[in-house]
Amino acid sequence: MNINCIIIDDEPLARKGLTEYVHNVDFLSLTGSYEDALKAAAAISENEIDLLFLDIELPHINGLDFIKTLQHPPLVILTTAYPQYALESFDLNVLDYLVKPISFVRFLKAVTKAKEQLHLTHQTAAPASNADDYIFIKTDNKLVRIFFNDILFVEALQNYIAIYTAEKKIICYLTFKSVEEKLPAEKFLKVHKSYIVQTIKVDAFENNELQINAFKIPVSRNLKDEVLKKILENKYLKR
Repeated sequence: MNINCIIIDDEPLARKGLTEYVHNVDFLSLTGSYEDALKAAAAISENEIDLLFLDIELPHINGLDFIKTLQHPPLVILTTAYPQYALESFDLNVLDYLVKPISFVRFLKAVTKAKEQLHLTHQTAAPASNADDYIFIKTDNKLVRIFFNDILFVEALQNYIAIYTAEKKIICYLTFKSVEEKLPAEKFLKVHKSYIVQTIKVDAFENNELQINAFKIPVSRNLKDEVLKKILENKYLKR
């Protein structure tokens, strides 16, 4: 497994040291190194970033506040000289907290944890390309079987995703993209940056919203034509 990562630290020596550590770990691939979190924001949103090495004391916006601005943050390992932020950081589901100076042994332990977490994320959602009609999702410390036909839609939350069925809402620690990749494309369609729906479950379309049972799902303007085409599929009767 190759892990794409980004370094954000305003200290040149710290960036250099982390860069050397990254290059010494064969499963890490450095996508970028930045002195300012705001400069890194575009790279995070435009690329497939799995892991973020993030300092806390930064110009313009500190690392903890920066995490809160990310709609779908990657795994985060904080690298800081200030141990007092540890409790607050773990409230943000930070993977690990490294206090400078950081030894390579401690760094390796943290990135190995990241590798295991990402591996678990991919393992808990079975490949959609096989003949099975279900996946297993880890939630509340247990693996739960979810049949594709039971899923109404999937919603991206800040650090989690929610899977809605007719009976319940299931919250789990997965990335929106990983779920999108595992759902069969012939059944499911991304209609918004934060929503995937099962097309056969759609009851109505009005005012750029899909209705599924009692739920209203927004449709992105740039996806509207594609969404309507997929949902209607020559089933639309008109005079």
